[in-house]
Amino acid sequence: MTRSILFDTETTGLDPDTGDRVIEIAALELVNDLRTENYFHVLVNPERDIPPEATKVHGITLADLEGKPLFADIADEFLAFIGDGKMIAHNAPFDFKFINAELKRAGRAPLDYESRAIDTVIMARKKFPGMPANLDALCRRFGIDLSERGTHNALLDCRLLADVYVELIGGRQRGLGLSDDRQQSSTSGGVRKRKVVTGRKARPMPPPDEATLARHAEFLDSLSDPIWLKE
Repeated sequence: MTRSILFDTETTGLDPDTGDRVIEIAALELVNDLRTENYFHVLVNPERDIPPEATKVHGITLADLEGKPLFADIADEFLAFIGDGKMIAHNAPFDFKFINAELKRAGRAPLDYESRAIDTVIMARKKFPGMPANLDALCRRFGIDLSERGTHNALLDCRLLADVYVELIGGRQRGLGLSDDRQQSSTSGGVRKRKVVTGRKARPMPPPDEATLARHAEFLDSLSDPIWLKE
């Protein structure tokens, strides 16, 4: 079993080096690259204002964050949820930079980008060179429902990205048991084929006995104007 975390942040702006802060974190657990029901989601008090231009993007105002915890208050819970596996994000350098700035401010060790990050923007650009790689465009390309997406929302964006990620790695489907050693897949002519090895040989059907043949003939005689007798 391989566990990874897909995550997203919403922030007060574009650069933590100029004082911008995280205001929302969402993270989904993936097992063998498929989303489970386990997730982490929290709104965070940034201890500063939220510029109107940022609110236009994510729809979050400072009033929405009244009484919400500081990042330092949820840092250990977040770290416990993500563990030490790979972390997947759309434009991963942005999210890692903000999370690491918050971790540093809270006196925690930063996440190692080189060993942990998977950037779905890079994946999309490799798979579709020259095509738009934003989340909306990828959802439309893969036929993923965008009807609930208005402003950016970290948890919804994670759920959408989880579906996009599955398509980027080859269109795996939940329930196929792709990690099962009994299944092998190959691609031929653009069609994904799946071979299931059960360890048992198929047994041929026995020939019908005379009673069965007689009942079949009686049934055929009862039909009126059968199509196989028409010229």
